Amino acid sequence: MILLDIAKKKFQEMNKQNIHFVENKEANDFLNNLDEYPHLFVLACLMDRQMKAERAWIIPYEVCTYFSVFSISELVTIKLEEYKKLFNEKSLHRFNNTMAECFFNAVQDINSKYTGNAANIWNNKPSSATVVYRFLEFSGAGIKIATMAANILARQYKIPFSDYYSIDISPDVHIIRVIKRTGLVKEHATSEMIIYKAREINPEFPGIIDYSCWEIGRTYCRPNNPDCVNCPIESECKKNIIII
Repeated sequence: MILLDIAKKKFQEMNKQNIHFVENKEANDFLNNLDEYPHLFVLACLMDRQMKAERAWIIPYEVCTYFSVFSISELVTIKLEEYKKLFNEKSLHRFNNTMAECFFNAVQDINSKYTGNAANIWNNKPSSATVVYRFLEFSGAGIKIATMAANILARQYKIPFSDYYSIDISPDVHIIRVIKRTGLVKEHATSEMIIYKAREINPEFPGIIDYSCWEIGRTYCRPNNPDCVNCPIESECKKNIIII
């Protein structure tokens, strides 16, 4: 399967690298600094829901900049009411009170459960299931966020896990579109069906095709006027062009 071959090649060739999360270079530098500020990565993952990723991922940087603090030891001293006030005044999220509470709870958990070091979530080569479970323990985190976080850590940051079995694909609109148009699943397949199809395709690391599907969806398999001619999986695609 070309899609899987592309994904495996990308994974093998990808060295530890900075990820372009947001347009702000300084914010990107903080988000990518897992050695000094791993909590900013975790907090950004938790903010990434129900809005554009670029807006969600910059929230921890904006919070830290506003309060002029970047360490967990300082963030943990800020009261919930202060977080809520900031989220609402700056309209940081679509659900400001809820996400301010998630932010506050996550800071408290990182401080208490992981001795102030969020990297302890993934240090010492844990199993993929352990990492996904630890993300799920955060208030408001669902399976999509948890597997996305584990996948980024494994794929782009090359964090060593003892296995990759529990890192599933995280179906967003681009990934769903690609999987359906290729004919790998039926038109009305649910996100759960797409997840299990990825498990069938590559059981040892289902989420390995996540980034390739997303990239193809953004670059070639667009909602309208897809560029099928130049798409790298054109020869195997069923071209079930459905506007979703």
